[in-house]
Amino acid sequence: MLEKLNNELKLRGFSNQTIRSYTLQVDLFSKFIKKDLSKVTKDDIKNYLGYLISEKNLSPKSIALKKAALKFLYHEVLNKNIVDFKTPKTQKKLPNFLTKEEVKLLIEKAGTSKTRLIIKFLYSSGLRVSELCNLKISDLEITSKNGWVRKGKGSKDRMFILSDKLIEELKEYLKENKNKKYLFEGPKGPLSSRNIQKIVQRAAKKANINKRVSPHVLRHSFATHLLDNGTDIRIIQELLGHANLNTTQIYTHVSREQLKKIKNPLDLL
Repeated sequence: MLEKLNNELKLRGFSNQTIRSYTLQVDLFSKFIKKDLSKVTKDDIKNYLGYLISEKNLSPKSIALKKAALKFLYHEVLNKNIVDFKTPKTQKKLPNFLTKEEVKLLIEKAGTSKTRLIIKFLYSSGLRVSELCNLKISDLEITSKNGWVRKGKGSKDRMFILSDKLIEELKEYLKENKNKKYLFEGPKGPLSSRNIQKIVQRAAKKANINKRVSPHVLRHSFATHLLDNGTDIRIIQELLGHANLNTTQIYTHVSREQLKKIKNPLDLL
């Protein structure tokens, strides 16, 4: 059954991370239920998730992941629509982001020219950390001041913009690394997501930034600052690679500059 699930996920173009996650969740369910997965009922699944909520105190986010994995198995692989019930809603948190001053400080404290370039690239492109890790030198079009994410989330290609301030640094960096395949490599090939997370965290520690800082926070900062500057939300959606505009619209709740521009109704009387 796990092999069937694995194959179906691959056929649908899911990422390796999602395939591993869904397979693990179904395997955990199988070990708990001790029953042929094809004979499982809706009540079996409800009892399992109910147990995890009441006895294991799992968060709504964790329950949502387990439910999603089981829903894919039963609805898409076994054609049994039995995961059609409600579970606790996940809490929607506003994305954490850095101010422009904090981004400047982070870049200043990054250390080597390569680590500074990595942080600048993350902030100026809005790329996911996995997308940066997989970025090849051949994906860049320096003269056109843009680059391409190949097979990003949802297996879609998309364009991203290159900062004018970054172009000259990139040219110098590429001269020194012209024989490499990936933009950012270590001794054993492309840098891993963990490598890049550590680079960002070390810079944040040196900069004494007292908030959680990660590559994804730089992505949030990119989107928020674009919105502050009046960039259309649909353009930001395209740059971030969001399939749904609702995902991008969360940034409308954190753009302080946009809020400051609003005229109070009393002042208009």
